[in-house]
Amino acid sequence: MKKILLSAIMLSFGLANAQTFVNTTPEGKKVVLEIFTGIYCGFCPQGQQVANTLAANNPGNVVIMNIHQGSFAAPNANDPDFRTTFGTPIASQTGLTGYPAGTINRQSFAGIAPQGAAGTTALNRNNWTAAGNQILQQSSYVNVAVQGQINVNTNVLTLTAEVYYTGASPLATNKLNIAILQNNTKGPQSGGNLGNNYIHNRRLIHMLTGQWGTDISNTAAGAFNTQSFTYTIPAAHNGVPIEIGDLEFVAFVAETQQNIVSGNKATPTYSGLSANDVKVKSVASIAPDCGSSVQPKVTIQNMSQTSISALPIQYSINNGQVANFNWTGNLAPLQSVEVTLPSYTFTAQSTNTLNVSIPNDDVNSNNTGSVTFAKAPSTASTNITIKITTDAYGSETTWTLKNSANQTVANGGPYNDLTAAGTTVQPDVNVTLPIDCYTFQINDSFGDGMNSAQYGLGGYQILADGVLIPGLSGGVFGAVDIKKFSVENVASADEFSQEAIKFYPNPTNGIVNISLPETTLVTVTDLSGKIIINKEFFAGDSSFDLGGLSKGVYIINFVGENIRKTDKILLK
Repeated sequence: MKKILLSAIMLSFGLANAQTFVNTTPEGKKVVLEIFTGIYCGFCPQGQQVANTLAANNPGNVVIMNIHQGSFAAPNANDPDFRTTFGTPIASQTGLTGYPAGTINRQSFAGIAPQGAAGTTALNRNNWTAAGNQILQQSSYVNVAVQGQINVNTNVLTLTAEVYYTGASPLATNKLNIAILQNNTKGPQSGGNLGNNYIHNRRLIHMLTGQWGTDISNTAAGAFNTQSFTYTIPAAHNGVPIEIGDLEFVAFVAETQQNIVSGNKATPTYSGLSANDVKVKSVASIAPDCGSSVQPKVTIQNMSQTSISALPIQYSINNGQVANFNWTGNLAPLQSVEVTLPSYTFTAQSTNTLNVSIPNDDVNSNNTGSVTFAKAPSTASTNITIKITTDAYGSETTWTLKNSANQTVANGGPYNDLTAAGTTVQPDVNVTLPIDCYTFQINDSFGDGMNSAQYGLGGYQILADGVLIPGLSGGVFGAVDIKKFSVENVASADEFSQEAIKFYPNPTNGIVNISLPETTLVTVTDLSGKIIINKEFFAGDSSFDLGGLSKGVYIINFVGENIRKTDKILLK
């Protein structure tokens, strides 16, 4: 027995002594659809639609397992890895020749051509429904049921599968297989048109019974079999977090490692939950922003024993005015929901902090969350150049540049393809931009970016007066990359407004003189966010030296009890 099975107990004896939840009345066969897929399979979302329709039309009688396997499942840089060690052996026996492929109960079907040679089991997506309907019309000699409970404090799963033979199996030994699947995982998916926000469901993460299952040794009519397992669910699989509230179980019986007779699925129950506990599970990262407003997103998770229908949420940026939002909905125990909060207007600093909180409850340690984000790059120049170098598949690349009113001010693509791996430097696009905040978005329709050794090292650059604006370049991304930047009126040293804070940077020797009405934290950064000065100054006249720095624009932030001010210094 593999060491992941902390305990496994098999009992086979009289039904009157043991049967608890499996049905003993003869049932029809249930469909077990195994889909071989990958994040770079462009037609796989269409396959999911076929599978979902088959399940919706036959509620309770269709079990779907998505197995990420093969070259389309291989992750690029920063991609999640959804593969398992079980996927390749399962796929290898199907004869599949393309993706998405699917097997219905690991069987071949009369009148339905497989992808591979005659007798193989892999089917194209347009044949899944017909094959599934054949299975659903057949009677089954075995019924399968599964139940499991997870302790939320220890992540220990206790699972029991029951098998009852309403008829005799043609084989003396059958195989019980139990799979653990995860739902609601966001990630990239070619063809999904959602960038990195495609929702991956029924994703195989583990086979609790090993590669081909455990033995059922009594397969006569009337035989009852139960097997129990204890398994500690890890925090992550291949670096992808395992969310215990998004798990489901699949149990199926096979005559061999090929022929699945029938199966069933279930969602877990949970122990160890508090009477009243909701946590801030995560606060979504925020890309560098120009600083007018952002629309924060927070994920809350119900850790209570009962569902919740309402929750007040408070949030602020840079300790500014607190905003309030009342979420309403229906959140079952262990379930999570991402809440999009109303836009929050703020003045950007070089580094900004969003704080989110919910009311105190049984567990107060999980009621807050925060995320820091930078101010978007800025330039004093209005002469902007977009440089695009496409890889071999230029037809996949399109881009837009939009202003704060969401109006397109420049765009490009699709471009021409090459017949072999390589790159093409596309003509520069030059635009003159007024002062504003701009959003550059570049798309790759296949979902694999435009920079790889296989197809060519392409990418993009955004320049001001022929010089790259820091942070505005790339090429390694999935379906989309988005960058913001601003064109701002950067005053020279003697043009700064003189308010409660007065400062007089000398552009010739780098000495900056300041006059402060109260104790103030002064932070100076370059445009990349590198901190140069971070010092508390007391009320009165002071100075600091920026001599030796390169000529250019620097950001200066003043933070005091009554002061929040951001400005710029131009060293000439």
